[in-house]
Amino acid sequence: MNSELRLLHSYAHARAGDKGERLNVAVFVYDEDNYDWLLRELTEERVEALFSHRGIVRAKRYSMPNIFGVNIVIDDVLQGGVNGSLNLDGHGKTLSGLLLSMPVMPP
Repeated sequence: MNSELRLLHSYAHARAGDKGERLNVAVFVYDEDNYDWLLRELTEERVEALFSHRGIVRAKRYSMPNIFGVNIVIDDVLQGGVNGSLNLDGHGKTLSGLLLSMPVMPP
């Protein structure tokens, strides 16, 4: 990893939920001054690339400027759903950890 890069969790936290094949991750910056930075770093394309190994269909980002966050909805990421998959720990909270491990340029 480039020495200038940091992990997203240094600047933001997340809440996640899952239903069927869909993962919902809301990401909020710790410092509201970093909200525009979050929009630049956490793009749909970067999320899709991060989760591509799971065969996702798409990632859709919804901005939440009043609470300095974004909501990311990822389709077909749970590989059969939490109860229908043979994968261990495929729940949303685990996958939100993957998202927070994304390398980012510091704000």
